Parts: sequence; C-alpha cells; structure tokens
Amino acid sequence: MLNERDDAIRKGVKGLVVKNTGNTYFVRDNSDNEYICKAKGNLRLKGIRSTSPVVVGDIVFMDVNPDGTAFITDIEDRRNYIVRKASNLSKHSHILAANIDLALLCFTVRYPETTTVFTDRFLVTAVAYSVPVHLIFNKIDLYDDEDKEYLDAIINLYTNIGYPCLKTSMETGEGVDELNKITAGKTVLLAGHSGVGKSTIINTLMKEEVQKVGKISEYHDKGMHTTTYSEMIELQNGGFIIDTPGIKGFGTIDMNVEEVSHYFPEIFKMSKKCRFNNCLHINEPDCAVLKAVEDHYISESRYNSYLNIIDDINEGKYRL
Repeated sequence: MLNERDDAIRKGVKGLVVKNTGNTYFVRDNSDNEYICKAKGNLRLKGIRSTSPVVVGDIVFMDVNPDGTAFITDIEDRRNYIVRKASNLSKHSHILAANIDLALLCFTVRYPETTTVFTDRFLVTAVAYSVPVHLIFNKIDLYDDEDKEYLDAIINLYTNIGYPCLKTSMETGEGVDELNKITAGKTVLLAGHSGVGKSTIINTLMKEEVQKVGKISEYHDKGMHTTTYSEMIELQNGGFIIDTPGIKGFGTIDMNVEEVSHYFPEIFKMSKKCRFNNCLHINEPDCAVLKAVEDHYISESRYNSYLNIIDDINEGKYRL
C-alpha cells in the first residue's frame, strides 16, 4: 500500500508555500510533509507580471518525482494579496504574500523613521486588495516627549479613519499581549521598513530567537536588512506570521486615477458630496474633498499622499 508521500508522487499534491528563497519554494502539505520545489516555466505567463510567480501563502499544486524533486504546476486562485511596484522593473509587480487574514504594518517615529506617505501607500494597496490592516507603532520606549506627541497625533489620525492602532515595545512588553490576541489563529503578514523591529516582534511572540535581529545605522538612521527572504512561521498561539524583507519604498500598481480616492475611506466618503461624479479632487469647482481638507476634516498629509499616488500614475513612474 502506498504511503502518503508515494501517493503524492503518483497523483500530484496540494500544499501551502511556507518559504520563498529566490526561485526555490518550500511547500508543506496537509500531513506536514515538506517539498523543495521549482516553478514550471509556464507559470510566469499567467496573471499579473510579477517578479515571482509564486509567493508565501499561495496554495499550489505540485508534480513530485520519484527522486524527490518537485515542480509547482498550478496556483489556486488567491483570495487576496499585498502587491507593490517592483523597485527596478516599473511594469512589474512584487507580491509580498497571499491569502492573508491580517497585515501588521510596523511604524516607527525614528530608528528608523516611517513616513505617512509610505504608510498611506501600503494602506491604499491593502484596501484595494481586501487585506485588513492593523498599525503597530513600535519602539515606543525609545521616544522623547516630542516624539511621543507626534506619535499620538499620528495614532489619532489613523484611528479616526478607522484603522486599529497599537503601541508596542518589545523591551518593556507593552502591547505584546494584544499582539498575541490579534494574531491568534490567523495568517498574518508583518511588513515595514528594515529596522522597525519585525524580527524582534516575532522572537517576542515565539518566546525564543527564531529570527536574526539587525542593527540600525547610526549615520543614516536606517535599518540593515536581516531578513532576505519571505517565510511563514507558526506561532505558539495557533497563528502564522509571514516575515518579509524590509521594504524601502512602496509603489502602487495597476490603479486608475479615477479609483484612487476609493481606497482612502475618508476621501471616498466625502466625495459623494462633490458637484461632479467624476471629480478628481484636484482643482474642480464645488469639490467637497478640497473643502474638507481646507476645514481640516481630511488630513493634509493624507490628501498629499492621495495627490502623490495620482502624480505617479500620470507620470508613469515612482519616486522612493
């Protein structure tokens, strides 16, 4: 009688991509057998133009050979994913992960600095591809009074828009219990710049050092890359966390100018009061959005992020 692995060789097997190192994929089946795979070349011809046809979180089908080699032959339809413009290939996309229950975006006021433009670009993409987001404001033990005042203002901004926000410090333990609660039983993407503390967050949740922790460059106040590939890690709370390499910039992709406002909840809500249905909220008469910005009902930083994305689409380029 064939065992499960022999049966997989004969029939093909379905599994979950748990690690991606360049063109090599680690796939785990329902019986926890793990296969090291390559992707069949024709996968690159399907769907969007991506730097990688297969990503962590994908459900895939494999042909497994008697010698143990395996090839991914197909990908199950993704229910969602997070995608950005590839930094060196303007017409290609880079998918961070697929089939995500929740994305945690790490924000640091400094060590290194996270900008609202970067944050808004990530949030816009998450809305567009149906991925819920929590904002994690990490390293709060390092901030002075001025930093804390700015942090509170940022948290107030995003909370009022509707994004859950959490202050955390892996040094003091603040927010760790809440992190355990919101990740329990979920597949979670952890994203942010290099140096914002993603690896330390994972080590804290795991209660052991499973990820290397990098240092911050004192000269540039930027993080050093320690995670060089994407990997899904099983947490003790029954959840899975997807660790990804640090993201320097976040270019949006495959968006039309007319739909960008739909992904800013507060702008979309106010746009219903505009005089024209096709209002782009730039210089049109009787624009309710422009009036709301003027009256401080819509944040100027969020509106500038909106214009920034519009500008990218019109110019056909992305500036880091």
